[in-house]
Amino acid sequence: MKLNQKKRVRRLVIYFFYDADGIVDRYVPYMLEDISRSCTELFIVCNGKLTSEGRETFRKLTPHIFVRENTGFDVWAYKESLEHYGWDQLKEFDEVVMMNSTIMGPLYPFSEMFDEMNQRDVDFWGITKHHKYPSDPFHSISYGYIPEHVQSHFIAVRKSMLSSMEFQDYWADRPEITSYDMAISQHEAIFTKTFADKGFQWDVYVDTSDLEGFAYYPLTMAPVRMLAQYRCPIFKRRSFFHDYRDVLTCSAGEEGLLLLEYLETQTAYDVSMIWENILRTCHMADIKAALNLTWVLPEKMAGPQGSSRKTALVIHSYFEDLINDCYHYALSMPENSDIYITTDTDKKKKKITSIFSKGPWAHVEVLKIENRGRDVSALLVAAAPYLSDYDYVCFMHDKKVGQLDFGIKGYAFSERCFQNLLGSKKLVQNIIDLFEAQPSMGLLCPPTPNHSDYYGGLGCEWGPNFENTKELLRKLDISCPITLDKEPVAPLGTMFWFRPKALEKLTSFGWEYEDFPQEPNAVDGTFLHAVERVYPFVVQAAGYFCAWVVSDQYARTELTNLNYMLRMINTRSVHLFGYKDFTGLVLTMDYLICTQNGSIPSKKILWKRRLKTVLPDPIWRIMRKVYHLFGGKKWVG
Repeated sequence: MKLNQKKRVRRLVIYFFYDADGIVDRYVPYMLEDISRSCTELFIVCNGKLTSEGRETFRKLTPHIFVRENTGFDVWAYKESLEHYGWDQLKEFDEVVMMNSTIMGPLYPFSEMFDEMNQRDVDFWGITKHHKYPSDPFHSISYGYIPEHVQSHFIAVRKSMLSSMEFQDYWADRPEITSYDMAISQHEAIFTKTFADKGFQWDVYVDTSDLEGFAYYPLTMAPVRMLAQYRCPIFKRRSFFHDYRDVLTCSAGEEGLLLLEYLETQTAYDVSMIWENILRTCHMADIKAALNLTWVLPEKMAGPQGSSRKTALVIHSYFEDLINDCYHYALSMPENSDIYITTDTDKKKKKITSIFSKGPWAHVEVLKIENRGRDVSALLVAAAPYLSDYDYVCFMHDKKVGQLDFGIKGYAFSERCFQNLLGSKKLVQNIIDLFEAQPSMGLLCPPTPNHSDYYGGLGCEWGPNFENTKELLRKLDISCPITLDKEPVAPLGTMFWFRPKALEKLTSFGWEYEDFPQEPNAVDGTFLHAVERVYPFVVQAAGYFCAWVVSDQYARTELTNLNYMLRMINTRSVHLFGYKDFTGLVLTMDYLICTQNGSIPSKKILWKRRLKTVLPDPIWRIMRKVYHLFGGKKWVG
């Protein structure tokens, strides 16, 4: 049915909201203020909890607010909202919209969309659709595959369907939803086909039929195309923190970054609303991956003008034979910078003063500190009183590694930090300019080392430091997404650029030397190693993000190393598991290594699973039958 344009359409919008902390960030009222202009009634249903500030935000938009327990996901929130109104009252509306907080926008007024869709003869419709997917990854969709369907973040149902017994029975028959997968398989993936098969007509505002065979989920896989070419008014919040393994299954991984850049440069949408929400609610590791928060900056080229911002360099100098090296790199700092050097003896202080006094800076100060806490106490105790005077600070320290067999391994780690943070005057200028251009950036550090013995740290960035980092966060009264399975985006090596406001809760805590362990210090698992990993969480809790930086010169080595290491691993994995994409390889390895309860299976089971992955399916089935014929027990896996 079409909607009569000559009279005002009676439209109810049921908006589902969920936030683990009950906080309503700015992107929510921004969207609801716009859609309120196109509806006669707005009903907000919230799962879990809602802060008093959040309730007040919603009250400015509507008196109809319903907070329910956090069960059933959005499916049961809609179900109970419909029951709240009752079928007789719902029939008074021309259209009922069910939408949720997983979408952001609008980039174009919703009124444009409603005016267009009012003219279409349909029983239900949505903004975007998910194309048919030939299999069922959830193993619970009644059709055995994912049908083409209207995406459930926005479904509008008209009176012709609202008043039908089929629609009422559908909601009466919904099973209790206990998982995200179940919400998809028992509602979103089947809703459209269920009603289409009963003769109800449907459509979507953004027609992506020409993208069938290109992407089954265009809104996530090709968001910029959806916004720019199809004038889609919304984008998915998940684009900025989506599981990167899933991203790489279908793309080169650039879509989240391209979307953010498009919003910044081509629209009037305030992207600070995105940062506000994702930095509060998401893991920094996911954000960093989804948005490619790695910058490659030139060493030999920079903009025509340097920044007038106040900058400082803090260097902890412990090894007397490395003082000249520290001075060499310090020369990359702008001449209007202030330089602070910490050391632990009068002899070193005298030598440092003599060498650094030759520099071009107006202010150089050498601070003698206690030999307790190493570089960490140098920053958090000695330098802490000075930090708030600056816009941007670079923190460095000389580095030797005693626990490895050859000093060159630790030297390469040290150079990795110095070259990518203080590699040249123009690189430093580019870093400062980057902070200026990225107001939400709080910390910038080199990528995690991956050469020599440090390669084993990839994927094991926490080491024995997860619990002590959590304890430190509790001490700082910081609540931030942190889990053992996601790496800290930390400056391993403790050398980085930062915005003092972003680290203020840590640097202004009032640390004393007695808070740090005495020498000799253990090589891992100490308070110092917890501080090394706590930096990104302090930054995130302050509303800033962390990122990686490499100079263009160092990037040549880094890309060569990464490609070489990945190729060496892949040539061997092909022999073991056959040709697979990255996700397929990871899933196969998970399958081979872990049982359902997470334990490591026996070698016998591992060999059976390995055979299954490399043998053609018909041969595998024949081998199983032969095995059973000779009295073999049931094959596990």
